Amino acid sequence: MATNSNYRAMALLALVMVFWAGNSIIGRAVAGQIPPLTLAFFRWAGALALLAPFAIAPVRRDWVALKRSWKPVLVLGLLGIGAFNSLLYSGLQFTTATNALLLQAAVPGVVLVLDRLLFRLRSGAVQIAGTLATMAGVVFIVFEGDPARALALHLGKGDALVLASVLVWSLYTVFLKLRPQVAPVSFVAATFAVGLLANAPLALWEWSAGLRMVWNTGTVLALVYVALFPSLVSYFIYNYAAGQLGAARAGQSITLLPVFGAVLSALLLGEVLHWYHAVGMALICVGIVLGLMALQQAGGAARPARLEGDL
Repeated sequence: MATNSNYRAMALLALVMVFWAGNSIIGRAVAGQIPPLTLAFFRWAGALALLAPFAIAPVRRDWVALKRSWKPVLVLGLLGIGAFNSLLYSGLQFTTATNALLLQAAVPGVVLVLDRLLFRLRSGAVQIAGTLATMAGVVFIVFEGDPARALALHLGKGDALVLASVLVWSLYTVFLKLRPQVAPVSFVAATFAVGLLANAPLALWEWSAGLRMVWNTGTVLALVYVALFPSLVSYFIYNYAAGQLGAARAGQSITLLPVFGAVLSALLLGEVLHWYHAVGMALICVGIVLGLMALQQAGGAARPARLEGDL
């Protein structure tokens, strides 16, 4: 049986998915008002500014360990903070929030493959079945239930960028097992700083190209939201849960994004849900159920070594 701490981690991940669903909706809502790379820059600038007062002392204590592990910190910061958000926000310029949220349900399948290829970790039959169901739902949505589109491999620009962000986030999730044994606040601050430095020249390029942010109450509130909830709060929780449950199981939680996101997109953005969204969501929900069954069957014995630190 899964332990109480596992169930707590799963519940916290569900909250993260609500915050991240809001992130994609915000990214779509401000398209045309905040350039995507500028949005990514301000997101992490705001998150790091909020975190700094609490991070200075822990970072000083962990500085030697962070320097010793600079390679994984650099890779994780570039992947999970820098590249992922730039790709996602760029994709949201060209596709709907609903599509972006549903496509992110592909993360568990990609994580399983990467875990197998990079770390030779095996998954149980039920977990594989759940992942296949989820992936089938994603494919159904990507090609709008049209076999002709699938055969022609017709993929929109926005969807392609979102799928690229899925690959990047999956790599981040898998490589989290390599994070240094430091306080969570030190690790998060270090990766936020790496991502911010990576985003800065990209935002500057947008500015030099004449792309400007429209400053109004709505865009300022959007920046506050993305800096606080899907960034500062969510990354602490996600990193904790990945250590508690393992990369594959933490990645499985991404399948909750469509459940929350599709409803929020319809309510807040007025996006229309089509029949292929419903079929895809049904398959994704099957994958969620099978993933939970796999977690319950595996129990605590299959849990990888926990990463140091707690929330």
